[in-house]
Amino acid sequence: MVSLLETNPDKTWDVAVVGGGATGLGIALDAVSRGYRTILLEKSDFAGGTSSRSTKLVHGGVRYLAQGDILLVIEALKERGLMLKNAPHLTSNQDFIIPLYTWFDVILYSVGLKFYDILAGRLSLGKSYFINREKTLSGLPNIRKDGLKGGVIYHDGQFDDARLALNLARVCAGMGGTVLNYFAVTQLLKNEKGQIKGIKATDIDKGREYEVYSKAVINATGVFADEILRLDDPSARHIIKPSQGIHLVVDRSFLQGDSAIMIPKTDDGRVLFAIPWYDKVVIGTTDTPVENIDHEPIPLKEEINFILKTAGRYLVKAPEEKDILSVYAGLRPLAADPENPHSTKEISRRHKIIVSKSNLISVTGGKWTTYRCMAEETIDRAIKTGLLENRKCKTEKLQLESVDDTSMDGRLKIYGKGAHTIIEMIKENPELVKPLNGSLPYTKAELKWICRNEMPLRLEDLLSRRTRALILDAKASLDVAPSAAAIMAEELGFDNEWVKDQVEKYIILAEKYLAKDLC
Repeated sequence: MVSLLETNPDKTWDVAVVGGGATGLGIALDAVSRGYRTILLEKSDFAGGTSSRSTKLVHGGVRYLAQGDILLVIEALKERGLMLKNAPHLTSNQDFIIPLYTWFDVILYSVGLKFYDILAGRLSLGKSYFINREKTLSGLPNIRKDGLKGGVIYHDGQFDDARLALNLARVCAGMGGTVLNYFAVTQLLKNEKGQIKGIKATDIDKGREYEVYSKAVINATGVFADEILRLDDPSARHIIKPSQGIHLVVDRSFLQGDSAIMIPKTDDGRVLFAIPWYDKVVIGTTDTPVENIDHEPIPLKEEINFILKTAGRYLVKAPEEKDILSVYAGLRPLAADPENPHSTKEISRRHKIIVSKSNLISVTGGKWTTYRCMAEETIDRAIKTGLLENRKCKTEKLQLESVDDTSMDGRLKIYGKGAHTIIEMIKENPELVKPLNGSLPYTKAELKWICRNEMPLRLEDLLSRRTRALILDAKASLDVAPSAAAIMAEELGFDNEWVKDQVEKYIILAEKYLAKDLC
């Protein structure tokens, strides 16, 4: 893909997207599917930030319903249904149980979740209903029994966030778009009238600079949106008010069932989830305002303790610090009021689209579930601004992968059609079926296929996002790092020095995911 820039330095694109997270990739796919010449540049790896560190839910937002934000819930429920239809290999219908300990809560959540069902309409994933104490304990064997009145079952979606991001990148490239990771945008190019005509970007690995000319330039950099705005105007006001959320990953034994738990009331006002995910349990999240934005945010001790303490109130067998397999943090790019950046009144999960005087289009806020409609609205705004000719959105029914073989019902279905290739690789060489580590499911065949098809350039890319080894079990990922790096080197033509350097850097990274080093 880099060769496209090298061989066509004077090419003018229709859309240049800065940022390769959920929002940026969604915009790039929307644009290329409408027929626009599209390029995306990401300064690290695809979904290298917040977009790979979510709660792994595709949901309407039960808590937003409680806050009265009906329009946000309706929008998210529609997009939830579309995502499950368009990416069935990476999403699933997950049932949740809310354990209830007062009769008032029984009435409140039974009625509230019926309304949630109604708002979902024809894209509903299943009806909610009350279950008695015995059935609640059957579904949640590890839940606290004292005072339990029963529970309410409802449905939401679950997904693999990083792999969906990679899927968006692959589909975009397959439709003719150019998507580049490890390309840093350093300057916005403008004409004599001060209107943006493109961007200057640097290939981080090769150190080479490129000028990319485009009719529309879109800032979709999440928590880093203010940095791009200041490239446009050094006096630009802050539009991002970041909030940190962390998640703990523990063994499946702390759930003891297939249903997820939703705890509707915590000390900080957020809900808490405990969700089965890849044979582990993800517990989160927190909501901590932060001032400093870092590409690799560090979970705070008090955040870890908050989740452990809250889980301990509801679980008979409660996780302790020693039980944490991995802890990860992400920064929510909450959209603040540019006129009053320190006010919390305007902070919202709603997305905002801002067009600067220079015609730079910036997208802020939002969440993974609504990435597709955010992208649609962003390209529509570019059309209304006069930067692009009018073409209709096509992503509402765009299948991200055609997986119709029953053999794809197993774990390998996350690779879509690539699963067939992986299976053939194993048939030709049975040695490739061996897992790299007993605590992780990934085989040599999968790593080889990933190297050949999904653009990993760092060991971190392979172990954190192409596979989810770092998230599932940080210590186990450290154990496989040398062999994984050797496979990458063999497939991508790197030498032993590269292997040594990557393993050393990965050790530094993985230690940030080990709770014992944080508490």
